[in-house]
Amino acid sequence: MRELSLHILDLLENAIEAGATLVQLQIVEDHAKNRLIIEITDNGHGMDRATLERVTDPFFTTRKTRHIGLGIPLLKAATERCGGGLTIESEPGKGTRVRAEFVWDHIDRAPLGDMRSTLLAILVSNTECDLVYRHRVDDRVFELDTREIRQHLGDVPLSHPRVWRWLDDYIAEGLRELYRKGNNALCSNEHKP
Repeated sequence: MRELSLHILDLLENAIEAGATLVQLQIVEDHAKNRLIIEITDNGHGMDRATLERVTDPFFTTRKTRHIGLGIPLLKAATERCGGGLTIESEPGKGTRVRAEFVWDHIDRAPLGDMRSTLLAILVSNTECDLVYRHRVDDRVFELDTREIRQHLGDVPLSHPRVWRWLDDYIAEGLRELYRKGNNALCSNEHKP
């Protein structure tokens, strides 16, 4: 995949398919340590030991609609190609935690990509699962918690056109603040929303 945001979208969709009602996405860009960390934790069905041992095999999938599962194996290869690694922890009935770590300035690291579109796709397309998104770039942090948003909206869904537009603006502004001029993280154009 050309952008890491597409891997993130795949993992978020996996969590929702696994019955998660809460997914936490954390992205850390630490320039002092030269690390990019993407961590997704869900409270879905989880995986048993046998499934967990095979989840990085590209010819293994639990889905019935296709016979290969390339998402996690491709992410694993992307992390290893960039001096990092992938760890997956899971337990039946308790959920799954996926952590992908990269050397931030590695020449082969794909750009983070369009996180705004990734988040909007998940927020607007599902009604049952809440998302907590925390993105840190050095000393700046942007957070979004759909539980808080839903509390203010009452019965109005996240997919309502006015809510969708507000979410779009809110996410765009939050990401702009993370990468505003003067921040050391703005050393490439990859993150501009």
